[in-house]
Amino acid sequence: MTITFIGHGYVGLVTASVFADLGNTVWVVGRDKKKIEDLKKGIPPFYEPGLEELVKRNIKAKRLLFTLDYKPAIPDSDVVFIAVGTPPNKTGDAELLGVFEVSENIGKNLSGYTVVATKSTVPVGTNKRIKQLIDEVKPKGTEFDIASAPEFLKEGTAIQDTLSPDRIVIGSESKKAEKILVELHKPIDGQFVLTNLETAELIKYASNSFLATKISFANAIAKLSELVGADGLRVLEGMGFDRRIGKEFLSPGPGYGGSCFPKDVKALIAIAKNYDYSFGLLDEVEKINGQARRDIVRKTRKILTDLNKKTIGILGLSFKPNTDDIRDAQSADIIEMLKQDRANIKVFDPQAMENAKKTINGVQFCTDVYDVARGADALIIVTDWNEFKELNFTKIKKLMKNPVIIDGRNIYNPEKIKGLGFTYVGVGR
Repeated sequence: MTITFIGHGYVGLVTASVFADLGNTVWVVGRDKKKIEDLKKGIPPFYEPGLEELVKRNIKAKRLLFTLDYKPAIPDSDVVFIAVGTPPNKTGDAELLGVFEVSENIGKNLSGYTVVATKSTVPVGTNKRIKQLIDEVKPKGTEFDIASAPEFLKEGTAIQDTLSPDRIVIGSESKKAEKILVELHKPIDGQFVLTNLETAELIKYASNSFLATKISFANAIAKLSELVGADGLRVLEGMGFDRRIGKEFLSPGPGYGGSCFPKDVKALIAIAKNYDYSFGLLDEVEKINGQARRDIVRKTRKILTDLNKKTIGILGLSFKPNTDDIRDAQSADIIEMLKQDRANIKVFDPQAMENAKKTINGVQFCTDVYDVARGADALIIVTDWNEFKELNFTKIKKLMKNPVIIDGRNIYNPEKIKGLGFTYVGVGR
């Protein structure tokens, strides 16, 4: 098939590259001239393991094409995917101006019959609004159907998640559109969930909000375990063996972050309010998530007593490993709280340094872990990058002013670290 993706963020670019690799001709339409020019050279605008190689391979095969113009892409496409961002506005509702703008541009360039499918995470009712907008501007004689095809990829494993998802959700009022989308997705290994538009729209919000709830629950149990003298990690491990609960997303730490969970929790709360339902459970999920970040700073303050003019090293800036994404990253909040305590802050991340320099001010960006440790009164582990898990702690202790480690991700053996002469604090331990 010939398909088009509007948007070259994580969802658009990764999914487009995978579909191109499966033999389709895939257009990617963007609006940032520099990013499109870089993409034509095989340079993605963000880090994702394996993506650059995938992009270059399919550019070389002439299956993956990039453009700023809708005209060469839309008319010949069997399916057009909307994959633009839907960040939260001040009320927590998803900002949909970008979605509606590209919908009109798609409509103006339609030819023949086309399926217009939304991969962007959008509130219930958005796809029907998209249909109205396209109907108002489409050329005479053209036909289209709309569909909701939410994505479930995770940054750091996005390519594998796209090729082998747990499920492929397709919501549509048209059997013709449903059939085309099923055919397109047949080479992908996943369970099909075929439903109506409203159900597909809500599945994505419900999924992300439930996972965020598991993370906040894990942090609440970790906090309670610290207070009563229990081993929070063992409590959560014992829970995770229950197949009804599962082990994933039950790891305590500095809370959830990134481009999806924070905005989707806010959006689902807002959706509920629009239907006069108070989603109090998710209100608490947000509160616990904020408390998890504050607890990291509280533990640092408790050990060092006064953070004024103390040097604190931050290891990890991205919201999770294997990505350079710092959107709603836990590190940003922790750094701001430390700055309020007048601490001097040194930071390092294997991939997110350039992105961090654009948004984080008043810190010293270091070349590696040992540069961060030099003269530090404490090291805080914020992101569990693999390269942080096996360090030369003998060297680190000699470099530090005070051998203190706040392990926000529980990646170290407490007894081993304490045995080397460090003051060690984890989460839930």
